[in-house]
Amino acid sequence: MDSSQPLVTIRNCRQAYHKEASADLVVLDDVDLTLNEGEIVALLGRSGSGKSTLLRIVAGLLKPTSGEVKWRGKDLKGPAEGVAMVFQSFALFPWLTVQENVQIGLEALGVGRDDREERSEEAIDLIGLGGYDTAYPKELSGGMRQRVGLARALVVHPDLLLMDEPFSALDVLTAETLRTDLIDLWMEGKLPVKSILIVTHNIEEAVLLADRILVFSSNPGRVAHELKIPFPHPRNRFDPAFRKKVDDIYGIMTRRAAAAVQAPAATPPTGFATPLHPVSTNLMSGLLETLSAPPYDGRADLPALAAALQFEVDELLPLGETLQLLGFALLEEGDLILTDMGRKFADAETEDRKKIFGDALRAHVPLINAIRAVIDQRGNHRASSLRFLDELEDHMSPEYATETLRAVISWGRYAEIFEYDEEAQQFGLEEEDEEEEG
Repeated sequence: MDSSQPLVTIRNCRQAYHKEASADLVVLDDVDLTLNEGEIVALLGRSGSGKSTLLRIVAGLLKPTSGEVKWRGKDLKGPAEGVAMVFQSFALFPWLTVQENVQIGLEALGVGRDDREERSEEAIDLIGLGGYDTAYPKELSGGMRQRVGLARALVVHPDLLLMDEPFSALDVLTAETLRTDLIDLWMEGKLPVKSILIVTHNIEEAVLLADRILVFSSNPGRVAHELKIPFPHPRNRFDPAFRKKVDDIYGIMTRRAAAAVQAPAATPPTGFATPLHPVSTNLMSGLLETLSAPPYDGRADLPALAAALQFEVDELLPLGETLQLLGFALLEEGDLILTDMGRKFADAETEDRKKIFGDALRAHVPLINAIRAVIDQRGNHRASSLRFLDELEDHMSPEYATETLRAVISWGRYAEIFEYDEEAQQFGLEEEDEEEEG
């Protein structure tokens, strides 16, 4: 095989799903990717940006709607030979022992019993689970189960190892240990793989592991930036150059988030084309109070804030975007900055906070006004949430539509703009509001 030839080449990849009575849902659009031997590449982006979809396309498990996918220079027309995957959810068979779980891929390839046992033992020892061959998954910790998943992928000696958020289900210390062990094995040349492609939404993880990072934007998923990471392994996360790279990536992602919130076209009069994050009002209140107080005094560096609050980027950016949408904060070059309205909210008492929040909703979330207008027009002051869900699904995926509806229900109830009957799935007015209407 020609090692100078890329393992994977993807050009103009598009993945869309047809939706009846509305425009197709585009998950990926115009994505290019080249993956060479001897490198670790991270796909970094928010949940829903199409990273995992691209991983399945690379594995040959999903044929894109359009575009070119080549494996070692040849068109990929099905599952690629020489590719193995590690999943977030471990995906072990509970009725099989560690050794049997690890061997299962070799069995599918028709490898003889003696060879299976020898290779599985080598893989189990390699990832640090020697002595646990006969244990069952239920007897193992989460970190140990993920090691089994890694051994199962490595035992087939794949050219390409795909990893789909492999550490996100683990506690912080276990995840850090596994990352360190993985990179040590890679640098020592002990991993029987030629390249690794890892999906993550953890910025530090991407900078810690990868030679290159592809930063994805969302709706639809595109490669917004490609960044080379020049630091040798092992990397020190406290090194100033490392911290600056993390800050730079936060800046890239917040610039894109800020542009999405500020774009006039993103908020049409009805508001039905604007996905909302179902961020709790308690979380918003807590973050505004934290921003207002020392040591931040109105301005916080996002990486430092994420570390202090133990938030992932997937948790902190939606929160920051929502505060910006409502006019309580600004996202700017990797910082979160409190506005005058945000400070007013942080300093207010509970009832005043509801009034400030309600005013912000009416000013910046047209969907709230649309729901209240329908309620007011009805004689019984009731409206089914399903009608709004249907309208939302004309403009976004069912998942985003559901999240957006959850957000407006929670926020509207907090601000006492309407009430919501979960069982009947209906918006309505509180009794005193109905009396005033009457």
